[in-house]
Amino acid sequence: MQRITVLTLMLLSLPWVYAEQHSQAVNAAQGVLDQFMREFNNRDLVALAETLNYPHVRFASGTVKVFASAEEFSARPVYRALTASGWDHSSWRARDIVLASPVKVHIATTFERFDQDNRSIGLYPSLYIVTYLNGHWGIQARSSLAP
Repeated sequence: MQRITVLTLMLLSLPWVYAEQHSQAVNAAQGVLDQFMREFNNRDLVALAETLNYPHVRFASGTVKVFASAEEFSARPVYRALTASGWDHSSWRARDIVLASPVKVHIATTFERFDQDNRSIGLYPSLYIVTYLNGHWGIQARSSLAP
């Protein structure tokens, strides 16, 4: 029983150990997520595209999309369906480091969508993979349960 308890505690502490050992990478990745959410809420697709690394992969709504470039990513009518659903803005509710290295950070997130009166219209778990590529920290892949 004592061995199981010790093993369980060790496994539960792994995300903290990863984060602690790679704090510069974690801080950079968290900064990218902050910028991503800010630009997303500003509805600035060009600035939002700058928070990504390419090719960029998105798993959502039962599909997988691969964007080869910032131009391809930002040439889409992203906000039409969102605003039609009543969306006005989003915010992070949780961001937990799952895995970290000096050049890659996996972050389990939860984000919430709100209407213009700041009422919640959805809460969605997701996974973001932030990488350091060609001298740039950016989101390389995202997977969410959002529609």
